[in-house]
Amino acid sequence: MRVIFIALLTALCLGAISQPVSTLVETAGYSKSPAYAEIIKWWQQLDARSAKVKMQSMGMTDAGFPLHLVLISNDGKTEVSAINRNTKRIILFNNGIHPGEPDGIDASMLLARDIVENKFRLPDNIVIAIIPVYNIGGCLDRSKDYRVDQNGPEEFGFRGNSQNLDLNRDFIKCDSKDARAFAGIFHLLDPDVFVDNHVSDGADYQHVMTLLSTQHNKLGGIMGDFLNDEFEPALYSSMKQKGLDMVPYVNSFGDTPENGWPEYWDGPRYSSGYAVLWHCFSFVPETHMLKSYEKRVKATYELEKSFIEFTSANASKIKDLRDRTKLAARTSTEFPISWQLDRSKFKEVTYMGYEAGKKTSEVSGLPRLYYDHSKPFEKKVKIYNYFAVKNTIKKPKAYIIPQGWWKVTDLLALNKVNMRRLSQDTSIIVEVYHIDEYKSSPRPYEMHHPNSEVKVSVTTRTLQFRKGDWYIPMDQEANRFLIETLEPTGEDSYFAWNYFDGILGQKEGYSGYAFEDIAADYLKKEPALQEKLAARKATDTAFAKNAGAQLNFIYQNSPWVEQAYLRYPVYRVL
Repeated sequence: MRVIFIALLTALCLGAISQPVSTLVETAGYSKSPAYAEIIKWWQQLDARSAKVKMQSMGMTDAGFPLHLVLISNDGKTEVSAINRNTKRIILFNNGIHPGEPDGIDASMLLARDIVENKFRLPDNIVIAIIPVYNIGGCLDRSKDYRVDQNGPEEFGFRGNSQNLDLNRDFIKCDSKDARAFAGIFHLLDPDVFVDNHVSDGADYQHVMTLLSTQHNKLGGIMGDFLNDEFEPALYSSMKQKGLDMVPYVNSFGDTPENGWPEYWDGPRYSSGYAVLWHCFSFVPETHMLKSYEKRVKATYELEKSFIEFTSANASKIKDLRDRTKLAARTSTEFPISWQLDRSKFKEVTYMGYEAGKKTSEVSGLPRLYYDHSKPFEKKVKIYNYFAVKNTIKKPKAYIIPQGWWKVTDLLALNKVNMRRLSQDTSIIVEVYHIDEYKSSPRPYEMHHPNSEVKVSVTTRTLQFRKGDWYIPMDQEANRFLIETLEPTGEDSYFAWNYFDGILGQKEGYSGYAFEDIAADYLKKEPALQEKLAARKATDTAFAKNAGAQLNFIYQNSPWVEQAYLRYPVYRVL
C-alpha cells in the first residue's frame, strides 16, 4: 500500500495537475497577450503546481528586474547541474526580444501548460529552457499604438529596451545588462538548439510562418551540412503535415519576392549568429504580421513542438555533431572571417504569395504598392542560400590583451573564455596589427558608429608585457568566438563595435616651429629618409608645396612618432 501511495504521489507531482491551467490568450479569444507582471505570475504558479517546471531568477536587466529562466523536464530534474548531458538535449526558447512580437511568449506558455497537463508528452531525452520575456523594459512599455500594421493582439510592448536598444543587435557588443544576463544563461545551459521567436514584416504572402535558420555555410562543417540536409527539411516537412506550409524568411522588402531572394545573413550581432559561435543549431521563427494573432500563436506553438520532436529523434546524432565540432574548434589551425553570397547556387521552394500591383494612393495621389488577396498564387522560387568563404585567419598560439583594455576582457570573461594573467613582466614575440584603413559610420547605430572596411598590416616584434596582462590560449571551444571578436577585420569584432577606438586618435604631437630644427638635424643623419622624402616630393605636387606635410612626414618616420597610434592592442603570439 505504501508503494502504491508513493507512486500515486509521484504521478501527481510529475504528471497532470488537479485543475486545468488557463492562459489569458485563450480566455480572451486570442485578442490579448498578458502584461509582464501577469506573465511572471503565471509562470510562478505553474512552477508551484508542477514538479516538471522550475523558474529561477538570473542576471539583472536594464529594467531593474532579473531575467527569468524556466526549465521543464519530464523527470523533474530541473537543476542545470542535474541534467545528464550524455542523454538529454537542451532546447532554449527565447521570447519577447521584441515585445511587440509576443507570439512566442504566449506559445511557450501554452506548450508548458500542455506538457504539465500531459496533453503533449515531452520526450524523456529533452529539457526545455524558456526565457519567458527577454526584453523586460520593452514589455513594460505597453501600448495599443505600437506596430501600427500588425494584426493583434490588442496591446503589446515596445521594440527597444530600457536604454532604447534593439537587443537583437546587442549579443556581441553587450551594451545592455539584458545581453550580459543572457550570456550567463546561454553559457550555463550550452543549448543544443536555440530558437528566438519573432514576427516578420515586409512583403504580403499566404504563409503564416517563415523560418530564418542560421546560415548553414556560416555554421559550417558537419553541423552546417546536417542543418541544411536534414534538420531544416525535417522542420518544413513536419509543419506541412500540420497544415502549415513554411517558407524561408522572406528577405525581400519590395513587390517581387516571387523572383526569389538571398538568404538572410545573420552576423554575430544577432541571436542566431551569436549562437553559431558556440556550435549551436540556431533558428529565428518569424510569423507574418498580417495574419491573425490566433494563427500566429498556434503556428509558433506547433513549430516549437516540431523542434522538440526532431531534436528528440536525433538526440544522439546532434550530440555527436556538436562534440566533434567543439573538438575541431579546439584543434583547427584556420578559421573563416568573412563570406560572400554565391548566386550560382540556390535551392528552390514553393512560395505562396499574392499578386502585387499599383493603385492610386489616397494619401499622396501617386502610385502605391498593394497586394491583391483575390489573386493568390504558388510558384517555385530560388533562395540563394550559399555563401562562400572570402577570407580566413590563421589561428595564433594565443592572444595577449594588455590589462588596460578591461572592457574587452570583461566581455571575454562574461562569455566564459579561458584566459590567465601574466605572473610577471615578460618579453614575448608577437604579431602586431596596424590599422591602415577603416571607415566609421557617420550616423549612430545602436549607440555606436561602427567601423567597417578595415585593412591592416602586420609586423613581428618583441614587446614587453606587464604582470597582469591577459594571455588567451587558442586551444579552447571559444576559439571561433575569439577569432570573430578579436580579429579587427571581423564584421562584428570588438574593433568594429568601437571598443578600441582609443587608438584611432593621436595623443602626442609637436610644435612646428620647435620641431623644425630637430627635424632638420635628424634628416641630416638619415640619408635613407632624405631619399624617401625626395621621392615623395617628386611624385606628389601638393605634398611638395606643403611645408607642414613634409615636416609631419619626417615626424611619422622618426623615433618620436607615437607607437600606440593605430596599433591594435590585441597581440598574436606566434
